[in-house]
Amino acid sequence: MKLPKLAVKAIISIALFGSALYFGYQKYEEYFTNPWTRDGQVRAQVIQVAPRVSGTVVYIAVHDNQFVHKGDLLFVIDPSTYQSKVNQNKADLERAFINQKGDKVELDRVQEIAAIDEGAVSKKELIRREINYLDAGANIDSSKEKLELARLDLSFTKIYASVDGYVSNINFQIGSQAVANQPILALVDANSFWIFGYFREDQLSQITIGNPADVTLMAYPDTILHGNVESIGWGIAPSDGNAGAYLLPSVKPVFQWIRLAQRIPVRIKLDEKSTKDIHLRFGLSASVMVLSDNNNTKGK
Repeated sequence: MKLPKLAVKAIISIALFGSALYFGYQKYEEYFTNPWTRDGQVRAQVIQVAPRVSGTVVYIAVHDNQFVHKGDLLFVIDPSTYQSKVNQNKADLERAFINQKGDKVELDRVQEIAAIDEGAVSKKELIRREINYLDAGANIDSSKEKLELARLDLSFTKIYASVDGYVSNINFQIGSQAVANQPILALVDANSFWIFGYFREDQLSQITIGNPADVTLMAYPDTILHGNVESIGWGIAPSDGNAGAYLLPSVKPVFQWIRLAQRIPVRIKLDEKSTKDIHLRFGLSASVMVLSDNNNTKGK
């Protein structure tokens, strides 16, 4: 029996409406039975690259936001001063060897005389010659250390990438003065990205280390990233309690009928397979849903 077109349309509409209700209910179950937050952010290890020595920048091998591999040259500091120190310490070491050789000749001479005639050389003179020889040996060791330090300083004039990553915030140029131990550029470690989801404190009882998590980035709204809860923060900085006037605690007044839940950072380790087609960047906004499992027995 052939159904009227109106009945077919009604059945299709009911089926579509039922499907929409089903998927809507599924989403409702997800969002109300699993902890989730829109307050998430992409994070990574950021290395503050600082030279070990001071000097004028004479060469820059990279440009801003460039990807570099571990060991790639970043920039060069003028090596001329440090090369001069190496040359000077080489000369000092050679001089120390010559002095030791002379002291050894003198020591051998007085020892030979004393062997022939004990009274010809005083004990004081023997001791003095021996001390001079030992002191010359100590000067050689000291000169070697100074030469090694000078060579290290010379090697520090070339600054290399310590990890695979992205160069960021190059705000210097050739001729700029680099200062030892003061950061001059940032290097974002490409292999260290993770997600921080800031969850309400009343959601923590549903979150366990090892729980799977789904992450959506605002930059890639149609791509769901997968990961797992790696750790849960143990504390946050208090907004009150700082010392105020007369060193008394400075406590802000609050409305007693409003209690805002604190936000605790939950660290999500991302699955590398789910991130291969996107570009993670430090600071991107993220939404995080932790798929809670009441039977999960892993410790927090």
